[in-house]
Amino acid sequence: MRELLRTNDLVLISAVEALLKAARIPHYVADGHMSALEGSIGLLPRRLMVEEDYLRRARDLLAEAGLGHVLAD
Repeated sequence: MRELLRTNDLVLISAVEALLKAARIPHYVADGHMSALEGSIGLLPRRLMVEEDYLRRARDLLAEAGLGHVLAD
């Protein structure tokens, strides 16, 4: 799996997950349970991961939705 984006913004993650789900692009939010270790203060970013085969499609989808600026390099 490859990193699509990394953020502490839970609203952004939810919005991107909704876009990916609607486009039927499999994804996974990594580090989501790290908040239990950090005390739920949102210090550690979560990573939204997609399979290599879907990476280009996912990146294009986010760019078309005006979210190209949040994509991981």
